[in-house]
Amino acid sequence: MIPLSEPVLQGNELRYVQECVHSRYVSSVGPFVGRFEREFAAAVGVRHAVACASGTAALHVALRLAGARPGRLVAVSDFTFIASANAVSYTGADLLLVDSEPDTWNMNTAMLRDEVFRRAKLGRRMPSVVEVVHVLGHPADIEPLLELRSRFGIRIVEDAAESLGASWVAGSSASRQVGSLGDFGCFSFNGNKIMTTGGGGMIVTDDADAARLAKHLTMQAKLPDRGYHHDMVGYNYRLTNIAAALGVAQLERLGDAVRAKHRIAERYEAGLADAPLVLAPHAQWAEPTHWLYSVLLRGVATGTDEVVERLEAQGVGARRVWPPLHRQQPYQHVERLGGGTAEDIYRRGVSLPSSIDMKEADQDIAIAALAEVIK
Repeated sequence: MIPLSEPVLQGNELRYVQECVHSRYVSSVGPFVGRFEREFAAAVGVRHAVACASGTAALHVALRLAGARPGRLVAVSDFTFIASANAVSYTGADLLLVDSEPDTWNMNTAMLRDEVFRRAKLGRRMPSVVEVVHVLGHPADIEPLLELRSRFGIRIVEDAAESLGASWVAGSSASRQVGSLGDFGCFSFNGNKIMTTGGGGMIVTDDADAARLAKHLTMQAKLPDRGYHHDMVGYNYRLTNIAAALGVAQLERLGDAVRAKHRIAERYEAGLADAPLVLAPHAQWAEPTHWLYSVLLRGVATGTDEVVERLEAQGVGARRVWPPLHRQQPYQHVERLGGGTAEDIYRRGVSLPSSIDMKEADQDIAIAALAEVIK
């Protein structure tokens, strides 16, 4: 089976983990945690980073610090993995699901901007926070959100779990990486992401006070040098030294990983150019990382489930994209804007093998199998 996306551990991972074992710093105390935070912040282009146990934990803490709480409204991308919404629910805030726009499959930020201006004029409830997801490695159009922050003070949390290394290349955000423009950016290091710590996440911010408070919350809000005294309700969200050691090693090869994703995308674009498909988004103003190269079926009699099943029968790991959040049982009755574009992406979307060490011969097999299945 050609896997959908597997971790690649070909650098200093074993060496650094052995250092942890030999030093006995295997839990949340140890030198690799601080090193990982410093080096990750530098890689993303921000001042501060706080390591967490998962990407969802990072979102939870960032949303709390951004002001999400009971009685507040948080706007969230409708087309995304359910963790994006769950993290909002942990805070007790209400959700406003926002449909995708068709060009990048990300949140339709222009639609949200217009809705906020409409609500402001009518004196209706407005979101206090926007959690914008950079879906499948493609940056969202963040300019309308920056306008909302400037005009109404709406905070921005970037869910960059799938898009480490992606950037904007035009407009006022040119040369900035995802995660660096919001009040907070959040990343995931799950095993199938561009880089992995086995499991883990990161909050990034330019706000030193917010970074210190985020660190405090992830460590059970324990007061330093005071024994077991805690001044807030915190969380056991710390990243272990062993996981951070993996992260440091993976970060050393991040540039190679991003370039590999670009090569994979280019080969899919060339090999599938004549197939009845909508290829993965790539806006002129963005440099995506194509975490999972995904396509939309077009004019194909075979159903999406059957396409995936037939690909897997030929040894090609593929999967459907996520259902919109408004289809998920916990979020079927929350407020939403639109939803038709997210439904269409779900109905037709298929993710293809995208491991950074995928051999060209295996990618050729995947391309030929897909072309055969949908012809």
